[in-house]
This record gives sequence, structure tokens and C-alpha cells, in this order.
Amino acid sequence: MTIVIDCRMINASGIGVYLRGCLPFFFNTGNFFFLLGKKKELVIYKKYSNVKIIDCNVKPFSLNELFFFLISLIKQINKTDLFYSPYFNIPCGIKTPIYTTIHDIIFPDIPEITSKIGLFIRMQFFRRAYKKSNKIFTVSKFSKSRIEHHLGYTKPVIVTYSAIQHDFTEKREQLKYINKNNTIIFIGNIKKHKGLNCLLDAFIPAKKEGLSHKLVIIGSKDNFRTKDNSILNKINEITDDSIQFTGFVSDNELMEYIAKAALLVQPSLYEGFGLPPLEAMFLGTPVLISDIPVFKEIYDDFPVTYFKSDNPLELKDKLLSLLKNNKVITPVLSKEQLSKYTFKKTAEKILKELN
Repeated sequence: MTIVIDCRMINASGIGVYLRGCLPFFFNTGNFFFLLGKKKELVIYKKYSNVKIIDCNVKPFSLNELFFFLISLIKQINKTDLFYSPYFNIPCGIKTPIYTTIHDIIFPDIPEITSKIGLFIRMQFFRRAYKKSNKIFTVSKFSKSRIEHHLGYTKPVIVTYSAIQHDFTEKREQLKYINKNNTIIFIGNIKKHKGLNCLLDAFIPAKKEGLSHKLVIIGSKDNFRTKDNSILNKINEITDDSIQFTGFVSDNELMEYIAKAALLVQPSLYEGFGLPPLEAMFLGTPVLISDIPVFKEIYDDFPVTYFKSDNPLELKDKLLSLLKNNKVITPVLSKEQLSKYTFKKTAEKILKELN
């Protein structure tokens, strides 16, 4: 079987992690793969004898992708057995069977994170992907239920969980016993559904009540948009150095920040999967997470502490209880928990459905 995999988003946050995690397990099969994307980003896969790179600089979700995709590439794709996209964007002109992964469908669930026009456009892409795909993959039962709610029940929607990326596995033994420092780590962005506003509303009064820890936000303060001034204003009111922005960090630096932290807080209002808590526990760092449905699903039997979603008062109390009163416990994952989410399982499930 010859399979085209759209790798143009190979370096995009959660989508890239999912794709990079699955690719090596895809390649260890009897199939032949064409990887569509920038040659310089995919050169590491040239070592596989059953892989050929198709150089493509057409941007995802662009007009060129939607209406003017390169005819030479389309001809090449249509000679293969199927096309797989790890997201909900599909180039025009593809006649071979199409399969996609829709990680979440947040925009109609939380419409205020985009404009009315933005929501309309995104829903057209969602509906187009649903219509054109033979099957849809997604990363949790929660996302499956929301996709079916918004797009329908006529297509199979198959759950293929996300997992720990290989780099974490390689460095786990080195990092899981590293000395902890007085930091609380937040990984995400400033979009409403990530819950940073709630975390700040809990962290600032917790500091006034004696919390000695620093809040480390993975990312750059310069990337904050002007419409998010409410968050910036709260941060600027703090005169000491109790909130730190890391700027851009490499994967190795991210692992060190996680491993050294006393606590990872994931105050999300919405996620498709929510990987940072799993990565933190994997490296021996305790986690405090909101009680949203997807976290209840993914972390059902894991040693996590929940707080009521979008409730800064309860989050503040949990921060003080765990850190000021020293009630935090280093998570120890069982063999069953360590093997529950793996990209080997995910890749095998996808390939089974493709076959």
C-alpha cells in the first residue's frame, strides 16, 4: 500500500507531536510512504528505505491549498492508495481515499475565541474535511462526542490517543530524580480555553497568603496580543519577579523546566487531550488540573489533583494546600499507566483502519 502523509505541520505544537510520534511506527511496516512537506524539515526521514519526500511549500489553510494546489503534486498523490492528513485541512483535487485526524473542535464549542467570520471559515474547513474523509481520527472520547455533535454521525470517528514523545522517554531516567525548585509551571498560551486568567487570579492572592513559589510561563511575554491586555495588566501589577516568562524553549529545555518544577498547573477550560500533565507525571512532577470532562477521561486512574474548572478561589486553596502546607506527593506511575498512552498503539490503530 502506498500512503501520502501530509507533513506540512510537522513542527506545529500538538499536531506535530502527534505526527512525529506516529511516523517511525508507520514506517516499520510493509507500506510505502510519500511525505508531503518542506524537504529541510523532513530530511531526517530519508534514512527509511520505504519513504520518499515530496517537497511542498504550499501553506496549510491557504487559498493556494484550497483552490490552486500544484497539479503535478495532485497527479502524484492520486496515483497512491490513500492520503492521510493529521489535521482538518485537505488540498483540493485529491481523488484517492482521504483520512484525517481532527484533534478537537473547540471553535464552535467556545466561539468567543474567534470572530464570527473566523468561526464561519473554520466550520467550512471542518465540514469539508468531514465530507471528504472516509474515516476521522481524534485524540479522546470527549473530542469524538463533540465532533459527532457538530458534524454528524455518518462517518466513523475513531479514538487514537496522543502520547509521550520519544525524547521524553529517552531523558526520563536522567531527569525524573532531578532536584526540585520553587516553581509552578504553566504550559500553554493566552487563549481563553487555556485558563491562564484563572491561574493568575489564584496565584496572585496565594502569594499574598504566603506562597513562596514562582510561576513560570513557558513562552514569550512579547507574543501577548493587545486584546489580551487584561492578563498583561494583572502580570504588570506584580512588582517582584514572582512571574517569569521563559521565551522560546527547546524540547530539552522544556523537559528540564517540567522536571525541576514543584508543580505543573493545567487550568484548561477545554482540551482535545491535554498532554502536559502526562509529560509532567512521566518526569516525576505532580500536577494540579481542572476537572473538565476530557481530563476526567484521560487521567481517570492517574495520581492527579483536580480543582473546579474556572474557579480561581478553589485553585488558590489547592495551591496553598499542596505547596505552602507541603502536601504535594511525587507521582509514581505504574507499568499499566506508563503503557496506557503510546504512539506505537496509536500508529497501529491508525494503520489498521487505513488497511
